[in-house]
Amino acid sequence: MPKLTSLDRTLSKRGLASRKDARALILAGRVRVDGRVITKPTQQIPADRARIEIDDVAAGPQASRRMIAFHKPRGVVTTRRDPEGRKTVFDVLGDAAVGLVAVGRLDRASTGLLLLTNDTDLANRLTDPANRTIRRYVVTVRGRVEPDTARRIETGVDVQASRGGTERLSAARVEIRKASGRETHLIVDLVEGRNREIRRLFDAADHEVTRLHRVAFGDVELGTLEPGEWREVSV
Repeated sequence: MPKLTSLDRTLSKRGLASRKDARALILAGRVRVDGRVITKPTQQIPADRARIEIDDVAAGPQASRRMIAFHKPRGVVTTRRDPEGRKTVFDVLGDAAVGLVAVGRLDRASTGLLLLTNDTDLANRLTDPANRTIRRYVVTVRGRVEPDTARRIETGVDVQASRGGTERLSAARVEIRKASGRETHLIVDLVEGRNREIRRLFDAADHEVTRLHRVAFGDVELGTLEPGEWREVSV
């Protein structure tokens, strides 16, 4: 016997929508399972085998692999729903993001390249630190960053951990592009996506980050995308 799971939970487990959003999609008649519209969120389905479509587009494991590159604007959060009511990347993308999950995150104040995909295995491979996928950022900080400070950030810095104690963070590369007494412009490469990693690294070196803009994630570059724009990426 196949394992049965409620439809709203299945959508949530596949990363297609939060439970609340899933219920709304189902009640609106926007979800098909094996070709049949289902309007009952608690309907039990064979979660591992069911073909799910949202707005007539295949979603989840049965869907064709898809990834998009999105230029995240400042002030937008990388969550499907925000309890504080702030605009999310999914609000900006609308129907273009149906069935997609974000590959990692950018904090609210950060801008630039965000990847979204319907392939959770691909998302996991891209974000797994063991694979050392480069994330490249253009960074501006207050004050002059000396070469010794840049090398120390590459070597590793002990910073306060969110749950107490300390953790060691480091950048794969720090390149100083332009420095003055007022501010420094840098290129920073990371191979991990820890929470607010670049901001915490430079805070530990007494330099406040004033601009954080991601321009590349692995082989994908932001290119000429304007804030709020997106394009399909070959996978």
